[in-house]
Amino acid sequence: MTIKQQLLQICNTRVDKRINDYKEEINLIKESIESNDKGSSEEDDSGNGKLLNDLEKNMAHLNDAQQTKSHLQLVKTNIAFNDVVLGSIVKTNQRNFYISTSIGEIILDNQTYFAISLNSPIGQLLKNKTVNEQFEFNQTRYVITEVI
Repeated sequence: MTIKQQLLQICNTRVDKRINDYKEEINLIKESIESNDKGSSEEDDSGNGKLLNDLEKNMAHLNDAQQTKSHLQLVKTNIAFNDVVLGSIVKTNQRNFYISTSIGEIILDNQTYFAISLNSPIGQLLKNKTVNEQFEFNQTRYVITEVI
């Protein structure tokens, strides 16, 4: 398995975990609402209001995670480009980036990669850049040493 395939697999695993966690939380909240409704009096309505609010938030988070999962399906691991695009591994003099989705730090084979979205601020700076190009982010100058 290539490094790109491994990184994509890690991203998918993390997003799958998020999706499962949100689904579990949603089910717990639904169960709590149902049990409150069974023995409820009018005084318990404020508790249900909070639960309904939590349910809405978790459903929104679940929707975001599912959209992220769909976005990851667009990442191609078998195509090499000279410029930075979705699916690229970008090595710089400072850090390594994996252009996919905003997952954060991934450690693979003793190398640290930061999974970022092309839409993120640093992703926008990297977009379409090639080897030896430079950019500055948070007062740090980066030089692209490799695009995989």
